[in-house]
Amino acid sequence: MKKLKVAIVGSGNIGTDLMIKIMRNAAYLEMGAMVGIDAASDGLARAARLGVAITHEGVEGLTRLPIFDEISFVFDATSASAHVHNDAFLRGLKPGIRLIDLTPAAIGPYCIPVVNLEDNLHATNVNMVTCGGQATIPMVAAVSRVAKVHYAEIVASIASKSAGPGTRASIDEFTETTSRAIEVIGGAAKGKAIIVLNPAEPPVMMRDTVFVLSDIADQAEIEASIEKMAAEVQAYVKGYRLKQKVQFDVIPANAPLTIPGLGTFTGLKTSIFMEVEGAAHYLPSYAGNLDIMTSAALATAERMAQSMQNA
Repeated sequence: MKKLKVAIVGSGNIGTDLMIKIMRNAAYLEMGAMVGIDAASDGLARAARLGVAITHEGVEGLTRLPIFDEISFVFDATSASAHVHNDAFLRGLKPGIRLIDLTPAAIGPYCIPVVNLEDNLHATNVNMVTCGGQATIPMVAAVSRVAKVHYAEIVASIASKSAGPGTRASIDEFTETTSRAIEVIGGAAKGKAIIVLNPAEPPVMMRDTVFVLSDIADQAEIEASIEKMAAEVQAYVKGYRLKQKVQFDVIPANAPLTIPGLGTFTGLKTSIFMEVEGAAHYLPSYAGNLDIMTSAALATAERMAQSMQNA
């Protein structure tokens, strides 16, 4: 079986970690090119040492590389605004090329591998939402499988050192994209996302908190659904885990919650606490936010490539 060649646009932390994952773990993909805009970046230097074609002239430079004709997938690890340009430029030259978007640009459908990848195998651009979305939306979806979810709020706390320029440039898009994906994929009637860049030293591991307000349902069934979903995510993100047992609170009619934009609520509150430890392929293990993005992107592209090979 011939592996399909990929290019990574963005030679920073996420792009470099993804390159290493592809070279170590991919069954259906292989590196074709690493693309950046800083000729002195560590990612480009590493790629060159590993025998991967490189350019520091962005996607325009990629199209001038001899390997471009063989590229089937492009992973975009730049920023939301840059991805809009990159997609339009590449699509104009190669309409059928597959783009895996690791920015919050959300041009294509949102994709959380354990929730809706099979519905998007033929999409030419899929959006990997955000690190917080990849970590928490599976949990919202797990509750949605059991009960009607009226509201879901997630808080993603990551080490400041693991947030590079692309992440920092896309904070607004992070909250907007994640909130929307909580609704579209997670199944919540209304979603809210908060990101915290924690400057603590030593750097802290990625922690995620999910609060879900739903109709009253069997708590044991919800907990089982959450644990099953967590195990499914662990299949491609080894460091993904529940930090403690799921907590439940019944909100009675005589003491309702008031949620801005939603109104009063009575029913069941489910609180889920997770931790994501990175695989330390490129950055330290505290950078679980990067690891879950690159792992989800690789799992998505691998499944797409498998589908293409079997077509």
